[in-house]
Amino acid sequence: MRRLITSACLIVLCAVPGCLPSRITIDLQERNTDLQSTTVMGDPRATKNSPEIALIDLTGVISSAPAGGLVGGGPSLLDTVIARLRQAERDGVRGVVLRINSPGGTVAASETLADEIADFRERTGTPVVASIADVGASGGYYVALACDTIIAQPSSTTGSIGVLVQTFNLSGAMQRWGVEGRTVTSKPNKDIANPLEPPVEEHYAILQGLVDDFYEDFVARVLTARTDLAQRSDDIETATDGRVFTGRQAHEIGLVDSLGTLRDAFDEAKSRAGLTTARLVKYHADGNPPASPYSIAGVDRPRAQASPLVNIQVDGAALTTPGFYYLWAPGLVGP
Repeated sequence: MRRLITSACLIVLCAVPGCLPSRITIDLQERNTDLQSTTVMGDPRATKNSPEIALIDLTGVISSAPAGGLVGGGPSLLDTVIARLRQAERDGVRGVVLRINSPGGTVAASETLADEIADFRERTGTPVVASIADVGASGGYYVALACDTIIAQPSSTTGSIGVLVQTFNLSGAMQRWGVEGRTVTSKPNKDIANPLEPPVEEHYAILQGLVDDFYEDFVARVLTARTDLAQRSDDIETATDGRVFTGRQAHEIGLVDSLGTLRDAFDEAKSRAGLTTARLVKYHADGNPPASPYSIAGVDRPRAQASPLVNIQVDGAALTTPGFYYLWAPGLVGP
């Protein structure tokens, strides 16, 4: 096993020229997947027999790719959230608070999670309240649209409604060094946006068509969920042009229903469930219960987590992977 890991590390170093990381973290430890629950907030009169509201964290970049290091890896963020939804259903909780702290993620994973939440609501009749923390942008906001209501803190960052696909081209640099790239393909569009050959505008027109299609779906979901906003054409254009908003601005324009804290989201979930007294419970997987509703203890993913935007993250050096994203990532993937 040691020889295998060494070889994998050498491959990474060769793939990222000039990068000599000081540390590479590999997590091979098997993790416990049994979910337990701990009360993290409750009403003064709540007892251990009081009804439960489940607090589920959506923290990080939304993807179906496994999280973790070079070998193995833990469950994806998509796996983690869906597993908790299923546990909430088994436990018969009376409501769910989805605590969102995410800049978004891949188009497909964001869509899948939103559809899973909508299906959970329809199947169980359980209200789901979105609570936007620091960031609930792009795909994070896309998922929030699937909830019964959206509450954002005034200082939250949200919006960024739109789609991106990041490309890069090295052909100019290769020409300067006398290097030529040539790909043999079955048809002209098989190597679309090939970074080793000069850009072909027809390729980017095809990509633009895909981006436009994904964008239309995003906007349609916004207009379906935000009926008041749908009546104001000027505000629709502003809300969906890709810009981000503070929670306060998002409330003013109609992207969120109200402003408030996690405790306000708990109260909203209780109200929608017809409860006056309840406990807010949080699931954890490794026997390390959270100390508060804001704790990340017990998250069943390895500490060293790779972004779905990259296959491997080694002290800041990344190997990028292609894909379409509902993602707000200033400074990472361009404007």
